[in-house]
Amino acid sequence: MSSTISPTDDSPTPDRTRPEVGTFSEHGPWIVDPDDMPWLIGLDRVRDATRRAVPSLIGSRRLPPLGRLATTVRHLGGAIAAWWLVERRREGPGTSGSKSGLSRRVREAAEILGPTYIKLAQIISAGEGVFPDELVTEFQKCRDQVAPEPFDTVLATIRSELGRPPEEVFSHIEPTALAAASIAQVHRATLLTGEEVVIKVQRSTVGRRVGRDLRVLAWLAPFLVGRIPVSALANPPALVELFAETITEELDFRLEAQNLLDVARVLEELDQTDWVIPRPHPDLVSPRMLVMEKVEGFAFNDVAAMKEAGIDTHRVVRNVMISFLESATLHGVFHGDFHGGNLFVRPDGKVALLDFGITGRMDEFRRRAFLRMMMSAIANDTRGQMAALRDLGALPRDADIDQVIADLGLEDPIVDPTSMDQEQLLAEMQRVVKAMLGYGARMPKTLMLYVKNMIFLSSMIGHLAPDIDLIAEVQSIAMHFAMTHGQQIARDSGMVVDADSIDMTGIKASMGLEADVESLTWAELRARRELIIKRMGEGRR
Repeated sequence: MSSTISPTDDSPTPDRTRPEVGTFSEHGPWIVDPDDMPWLIGLDRVRDATRRAVPSLIGSRRLPPLGRLATTVRHLGGAIAAWWLVERRREGPGTSGSKSGLSRRVREAAEILGPTYIKLAQIISAGEGVFPDELVTEFQKCRDQVAPEPFDTVLATIRSELGRPPEEVFSHIEPTALAAASIAQVHRATLLTGEEVVIKVQRSTVGRRVGRDLRVLAWLAPFLVGRIPVSALANPPALVELFAETITEELDFRLEAQNLLDVARVLEELDQTDWVIPRPHPDLVSPRMLVMEKVEGFAFNDVAAMKEAGIDTHRVVRNVMISFLESATLHGVFHGDFHGGNLFVRPDGKVALLDFGITGRMDEFRRRAFLRMMMSAIANDTRGQMAALRDLGALPRDADIDQVIADLGLEDPIVDPTSMDQEQLLAEMQRVVKAMLGYGARMPKTLMLYVKNMIFLSSMIGHLAPDIDLIAEVQSIAMHFAMTHGQQIARDSGMVVDADSIDMTGIKASMGLEADVESLTWAELRARRELIIKRMGEGRR
């Protein structure tokens, strides 16, 4: 089909007189009115049903589809076998070279196996600090190596979702994809009424393939426990469960559009006006198609262009950090997939946020637990932090908090890891990992998304504000919460947060710093981390 689509009728001019709720652009192509969006009807029930389906999807002990199982075992098993015969023997188990070899071979297998496995690799690729550096670095290649579907296939999906020919809605659809990922791809387009938009279109076979692949992964995961030389993947069944919770919601773009509206509303209620969220179209949203307002900006690491435009990059960092923490702790809803392709800085200094397929959502019980976890960290209350982690699902409900604290040495004097030799570092890491696995610790979805975002924000600081004093910044943010939200925090957490209750000892300890350290820039923190990694690598050789 030609890339230019001829209009066949005139559509009514959008009503732009009604007020909106959300941090949208000032002069958008249409008004966001949730009461006038038919695709929102009954969507909460759809979300609940999607969540309830996950346990049955990954919990069956029956054999998964045998053809897909054989294909998966052939590629993944072949990758692991080749690594065992080559890199493991040549480099030695546990070395950086050995992990790099395994990561490369698994990444190549994932690309052959298709969208589900590529998506899993992409999620892991954003987990710097959660997953090993070798795995993250290798899997980052999956972000930009997903070939788009043919344009005719894309048009067929759009036609199916619209229930009518695309030319009755769009005057033009750009044949070349603006971006292509494992679940969907994005195309620029123009509506008959002249508005420039982007269309997110789901890949034609991904819905069918994800269900089969999840059954295969869930069946294989128990056999991999203790057999993967990567500590962050020591609990493959838990990782599969986390992945299933994430990807099943991504398959219905109506849920993503609802996420978009909810995050925009939360940011406005928090008076965080330095954000721009793209408007979803009032009518053109369906399970496999999402039409949105087009928003653009500078890439988050394009510091030179931002400086030339007169943008205060320190302000950008501070606003993003505060907005993210406020959304999570006070509303329990937050964008769960910060990365360079989803976050742009506009010439006016506002931050444009895209791709809401992965969004953190907490019920009231977990939101309050998350709030207690954050406030306990500010108050240096170790027991409060661990109890909150238990309530978030990171520890079993019957976990003995005092015993966990004692076993992990969480209240022992802080030892600067840069002062430890390689043997001491490795022994300490092995002790902590073994103890956590012994307690049945796991990484719940909300906590995983929070950690991933914080890691991205760390890299953002490195690009936009490398000279910022991290300790002073954390103190400033803590004071902002105390002064702006003190009453709600006291009501929701039972904790009084004021200037006297802020104790940076625990925050410093999480960075591996002793209590008497007064300042630390991002560049200094990175140098410390690189020294620790170097010593650990020396210890493995």
